[in-house]
Amino acid sequence: MEDLTSYLDRSQVGSAVGPEPSDESLLGQFANGDAMAARLLTDRLGPRSFSVALRMLGNRSEAEDVTQEAMMRLWLMAPEWVPGQAKVSTWLYRVTMNLCIDQRRRKRPETVENAPEVQDISASVVDQIQDEARSDALQNALEQLPERQQQAVILRHIEELSNPEIAGIMDISVEAVESLTARGKRSLATILAKRRDELGYENG
Repeated sequence: MEDLTSYLDRSQVGSAVGPEPSDESLLGQFANGDAMAARLLTDRLGPRSFSVALRMLGNRSEAEDVTQEAMMRLWLMAPEWVPGQAKVSTWLYRVTMNLCIDQRRRKRPETVENAPEVQDISASVVDQIQDEARSDALQNALEQLPERQQQAVILRHIEELSNPEIAGIMDISVEAVESLTARGKRSLATILAKRRDELGYENG
């Protein structure tokens, strides 16, 4: 099976002049035997699935495995896809989150392995260390949230999805999404406030 990192780093294949095909259209083309459609859809949706998995699991290797499994399930489901039933991205986010939940229940991660950030060569070593500490602190704080709050916060404030999109993914009302994200943000603020001085946040 193709290594996830190879397609995450691969440049997206250029499309012909005109509007880009929808996720649903590409999935239908793949179901009809178009391998290029699968590659385009993978380039488009794979990184989104990986981003959510990485934040939920805090472990790059496990996130890669989850993303590969989620994409594999998408390909297997393609022939049975009912147009207009749901957005392909919504379906994939839901599957990714469920796989992450299953993974965490099977094995609690012993360490947090955040995705390596691209280093700014102009930044001082101290600044780089502090940036890494802040990223680690955010990941640790996210992992302390209740499961549903964590999911809502990741989708809203990291993936930047709309509340209606998140409601569809989590199968709850928009009001419930708003409540979960608000409570999650308050909890994160409380957790991170204990480390403000350590992380170099001097002002309120």
